[in-house]
Amino acid sequence: MDRVIDFYFDLISPFSYFAQHRLPDLGMRYGYGICYHPVDLKALKLLAGNTAPATREIPIKLAYARVDQKRWAARYRVPVKPPQEYASGLLNKGALFASEPEDARRYVTLAFHKVWGEGGPMTTEALLRSIASEMGWNFPAFETFIRSTEADERYTRSTRSAHERGVFGVPTMMIGDDLWWGNDRLDFLSEHLDRLQLDRAGTLAGAAVKK
Repeated sequence: MDRVIDFYFDLISPFSYFAQHRLPDLGMRYGYGICYHPVDLKALKLLAGNTAPATREIPIKLAYARVDQKRWAARYRVPVKPPQEYASGLLNKGALFASEPEDARRYVTLAFHKVWGEGGPMTTEALLRSIASEMGWNFPAFETFIRSTEADERYTRSTRSAHERGVFGVPTMMIGDDLWWGNDRLDFLSEHLDRLQLDRAGTLAGAAVKK
């Protein structure tokens, strides 16, 4: 099995932001790469039969969520500021513009910081241009791609593929068929990686004895 953690995210999700803050270091610690999969959270929930309203549409739940986000931000020592708007499609599709895994990591980290660290508006040309510039990308080429039919189709396929693997929300991390949902499950993921590491060490030790 390839040493890859599949990370399903939507930039609309603050808890995906928190997960991304820790996930790359976790993967590096155990020798795993991160494969980034942007998904349309609303469509993903509908595919799973979840028709409940979004948290921001339930005032009493939203008030709690804001407090909860601040608690996680304090624990992870990162800033958190709700974005000025909630329309993440273009930014999500921007992750598909990355041609290399490291570019995808840099893009997702940067976009999350702009949106949830600084509270930036998700769809303005200024924000999109700023991200492209910091990535070293040609802005017209980037903008043309994220507004293209190709990007729409790839984004839809990414969302449907996630559903077919059993993903129903974000953030979700997967190794093979094992799935963890939520940034608060990163400890369970770390424990799983510990077990895999011990199993490999035992296998290698056994092979050495046989020689």
